[in-house]
Amino acid sequence: MTDKEVPLITVNDLPMTFKIKYLGNCPARGLWGIKHTRKPVDHLVSMAKNLRPGEILPLVDVVVSQNGFSFTQKSNKKSPSETTSFTVDVISYGVQDLVYTRVFSMIIVVDETLKSANPFICHSFVCDSRDQARKITYALAATFQDYGRKVKEASIESGKPMKRLAIDLRTPEEQAEDSDGETDA
Repeated sequence: MTDKEVPLITVNDLPMTFKIKYLGNCPARGLWGIKHTRKPVDHLVSMAKNLRPGEILPLVDVVVSQNGFSFTQKSNKKSPSETTSFTVDVISYGVQDLVYTRVFSMIIVVDETLKSANPFICHSFVCDSRDQARKITYALAATFQDYGRKVKEASIESGKPMKRLAIDLRTPEEQAEDSDGETDA
């Protein structure tokens, strides 16, 4: 698959499972936008490059479903598998990184009141290829689209405003072109 081919992933294709490496998580300074994943990804990649000899990033099974995103670290004999899950309503942003194109990142809202020092956390994953990172991005976009449809229907019924979600489906090259206009302000 090339960057020009758009993988058509719909809610009917979910759940989708991926085997990738967990890069880690780091506080993010904002709710959405590549500008808010940039520093966390740079920090996590730097930490990964400085792992001790013999130390490797954990392999995880990622599942993108209608309900959200979860990942389970492969268990070893010493400890059982642990699954981390995020419902779609706490995922505010998902993106394939524009510098490290094999990295997929998402911003999670951990404090909806925004009163804590770090209400947003960026989780990042290293994929086998840039195409795999793109496919995860599109799978999460299908999740957002389905959730958005449900929220819109509920909003119409209740008369309450809709919650906003963001997924960046531009290629890394398109993001780089447009990032010249983005600022940290």
